[in-house]
Amino acid sequence: VIDAEQGVSEQTRRHAYLLHLLGIRQVVVAVNKMDLAGYDEARFAAVAAEIRRYLGQIGLTPSHVIPLMARSGENVAKPAPAMGWYPGPDLLGALDRLTPAPGADELPLRLPIQDVYKFDARRILAGRIESGRLSVGDRLLFSPVNKSARIATIEAWPAPATPILHAHAGCSVAITLDEPLFVERGHIASHVEAPPVETDVFRARLFWLGRRPLALGQKLKLKLATEESEVSVQSIERVIDTTSLTPRAATLVARNEVAEVVLRSRDMLALDAADLCPRTGRFVLVDDFTLAGGGIVSMRDYADQRELITRRATNLKRVEHGVSLAQRMDRNGHKGGVLWLTGLSGAGKSTLAIAVETELFARGYQAYVLDGDNLRFGLNANLGFSPEDRAENIRRVGEVAALFARAGFIVLTAFISPYRSDRDRARQAAGSRNGGEGGSFHEIYVKASLEACETRDPKGLYAKARTGEIRNFTGVSAPYEPPEQADLVVETDRESVESSVRHIVDYVTGCFRLAPSR
Repeated sequence: VIDAEQGVSEQTRRHAYLLHLLGIRQVVVAVNKMDLAGYDEARFAAVAAEIRRYLGQIGLTPSHVIPLMARSGENVAKPAPAMGWYPGPDLLGALDRLTPAPGADELPLRLPIQDVYKFDARRILAGRIESGRLSVGDRLLFSPVNKSARIATIEAWPAPATPILHAHAGCSVAITLDEPLFVERGHIASHVEAPPVETDVFRARLFWLGRRPLALGQKLKLKLATEESEVSVQSIERVIDTTSLTPRAATLVARNEVAEVVLRSRDMLALDAADLCPRTGRFVLVDDFTLAGGGIVSMRDYADQRELITRRATNLKRVEHGVSLAQRMDRNGHKGGVLWLTGLSGAGKSTLAIAVETELFARGYQAYVLDGDNLRFGLNANLGFSPEDRAENIRRVGEVAALFARAGFIVLTAFISPYRSDRDRARQAAGSRNGGEGGSFHEIYVKASLEACETRDPKGLYAKARTGEIRNFTGVSAPYEPPEQADLVVETDRESVESSVRHIVDYVTGCFRLAPSR
């Protein structure tokens, strides 16, 4: 509830953030005391725009923003003649339109595997159904291994007079499959059409109980359903003052503080965003064998990596070329490889890539630039800017760049590529396409401060992102994960273009040019 005369206050923001922390997703905003604002439509529009903007920043979208005057009941349960410019429902009507939360049975199937037992020739998978239903004959997908099989039987002891054919949320079950699969404790069974997310990085809202403060880079054991995995704290985005509910920047999370952090796992995890499937979106953290915190999962701005790591094509055989890598190097006088330029929008990646390409070509190198905008005109024209589409965009670029490198080219890529996991996949692609040569991929961090990039803003994107016209914009409303150990760093807010180009060209000469004898 907002006072129309006072507008969005600090208390409004605290209340909204409390909804965010509680995981409440359905919100109706009432702008009350419109009589004090003279029933002014422009005043209402300004307040509505401000609260929508704030709620959007914390991941909430109100279903309705309603002008009302509660004292006389106008737009509470009856129309308001003085606000005839408002076309929407009254408050009770808006509340009636909210969707009741589905029961656990109605949510997607999630069966975390507790253990695997062998009886006779059977492998029996045991666990408790956290949500959804299952039946004999259902095809299950096991995550994060991405293997599937059908349920052959649902077991029970002692054996019932009639076979068990169905089970639902809350039931502890034992099942057998129609084909042998390697499944172990911690894997999650789901129906094929509604699987959990697979990722090695996610946002979390957590309550810290540890004896020592939570710190950047700290390693912890994460327990989610039956899975246990080592995670590290990649970033601490904000700490919430538990008395005022106001967020602040911090590098440590003290005992009894609430924080929003990004956690990175050593292994691929199967999980869900807590607002979509709460029972597999909650976790606890263990520090030195002691329960140190608990939280809920958010996938905001991060991609489901399942499609990126799943290979569906079969009966494939790699075709070897008649010209070897060594022959191409001898012809060109240099090795092939990938120079992967990463950095914020406006850092100067494309400018440097094109200048370096020109200089290398003048020196006799076979060099070519793959630029993000150019590829989105063709190869990636069918991709949008969701986290999943961005990740697929980088996956395709990594594969194309690897093929260029195998052909003997020095290929320069100019992409924001904000996520480490995407750049790691590009590195793996370059290695697998070039005989496993780990040195064929070179990560170059084009480093510039956010302030410097906004000052340049050659496409006007930062200005649009600040006004909310562009959502999920890296550096403003979406994260950027800088390289931990870049092969080369050029700081374009401290160096000239010419100096930065010279650093990259010198790096190429040192890493790619063959000895004169060859």
